[in-house]
Amino acid sequence: MQQASPQPGLRVLVIDDERAIRRFLRVSLSAHGHKVLEAETGKDGLASAASQRPDLIILDLGLPDLDGVEVAKRIREWTQTPIIILSVRDQEETKVAALDVGADDYLTKPFGVSELLARIRVAVRHAAPSQDEPVFATGDLQVDFARRLVTVGGREISLTPTEYELLRVLVANAGKVVIHRQLLSKVWGPGYDRDTHLLQVTMSTLRHKIEADPARPQFLVTEPGVGYRLKLM
Repeated sequence: MQQASPQPGLRVLVIDDERAIRRFLRVSLSAHGHKVLEAETGKDGLASAASQRPDLIILDLGLPDLDGVEVAKRIREWTQTPIIILSVRDQEETKVAALDVGADDYLTKPFGVSELLARIRVAVRHAAPSQDEPVFATGDLQVDFARRLVTVGGREISLTPTEYELLRVLVANAGKVVIHRQLLSKVWGPGYDRDTHLLQVTMSTLRHKIEADPARPQFLVTEPGVGYRLKLM
């Protein structure tokens, strides 16, 4: 019986440091009409995901520089491109961690071409059309999600991980009011949903870093008694 192929002409980014696996995937997927892009490290994979805009990403967890779970997490900060994890790790907690950060599926090495093609078909079928871009800009504020780089007027701004995550959530909801409880839950976790003082302090430090006049913010606008909104310009 002829092997079913996923949608023809997919651009598939393979992030894996094993040359033999990359070659196997390149030959197998190319035989079904797909273009295969390759990256050996997590950092190169993140850069390729942003610049090449693949239709699907196949990601190994055991990369030499970044853990694959972290790579998947960073990719999910700005795009919903389907991600299929490939790994020799078959522990349940590892699979859960990868799926929790946004991976669409998990395939344990060794694997067969038929199974991989089936997983790709499912992942692509379930993928929602996306207008995501790796770089967000409003006024002179720019956030490069792929590189986790924030600039204002071309000047790089150094943010703590918490400040960056707060800004990321607001950017993801740009133009909309995000209530205090939602921000606390998304940035700090469910146990912090009533700690508005913590949110206020972090917002204050974030404003001092990106606003020309923190007392009269252009970007991070307060909605009194409700939450905050990233203003679009």
